[in-house]
Amino acid sequence: MIKKLVLLSLGILGVGVIVANTNLGSYVSTTYRRAAGTVQESVPLEFQIDRARNMVRDLEPEIRRSMHVIAKEEVEVAELERRLEQAEANAEKDKSEIMRLQSDLKTGDRVFHYAGHAYSKEQVKEDLARRFNRYKSVDGTIESMRQMRDARQRNLDAAREKLTAMMSAQRQLQVDVENLEAKLKLVQVAEASSDFQFDDSQLARAKQLMTDIRTRLDVAAKLANADTNFQQEIPLDQAESGDVTEQVAEYFGLEGAKDAPTAETPVQTASYSD
Repeated sequence: MIKKLVLLSLGILGVGVIVANTNLGSYVSTTYRRAAGTVQESVPLEFQIDRARNMVRDLEPEIRRSMHVIAKEEVEVAELERRLEQAEANAEKDKSEIMRLQSDLKTGDRVFHYAGHAYSKEQVKEDLARRFNRYKSVDGTIESMRQMRDARQRNLDAAREKLTAMMSAQRQLQVDVENLEAKLKLVQVAEASSDFQFDDSQLARAKQLMTDIRTRLDVAAKLANADTNFQQEIPLDQAESGDVTEQVAEYFGLEGAKDAPTAETPVQTASYSD
């Protein structure tokens, strides 16, 4: 068993050496990349757009979780701010009392009266020392609280900015997905229009028939208009009247066409005498 493992390890090592020292590694990596690219290009665009839409939709839980964390941190920072303000107010009161005791001790009196009770100088000094030590401890705590408040406020502001950027990016991605879907539909319509072919011979014949009918109607309208205009023309000159015999003689070129008797000239007949 051990021998088989050793041989297998040596075989794997040998293959690794061959791949590293020859062009086989580049061939393998190039083949893998081309295969991966081919598989990706074979995925329908509708599926890819739906996938992108689902990925954008999957950002909603993370956004809601971030909003919950931010809201909780806002409450805690507000509570820390309230405690800090209360501590600062108490420390200010303690400081005022310390300064009062300090001022009283500087007077040199041996007995001091506070709230209806008498205290010796040593008792006042001991009380001042206790108050001062407590004040220094509280002052250090207040400083730590300030630093904590400032750090958490900075983190809260950064979280708010991150959430705002995430929500803005999500809205932009939603718009981008809609634009990609609209562009895909336009491409599909263009492809359908280019692939669609129909026989337009019947359409051409129908158009030619319409043109012929329109031409005949135009010609008929012009003829009717010409006849109407001719019938409605007003005669401007008196029509000439003449003897038909003169017209016949003139038409056939007979001599004496002008001398031929007319209806207005009486014809003289010869008289024969017995």
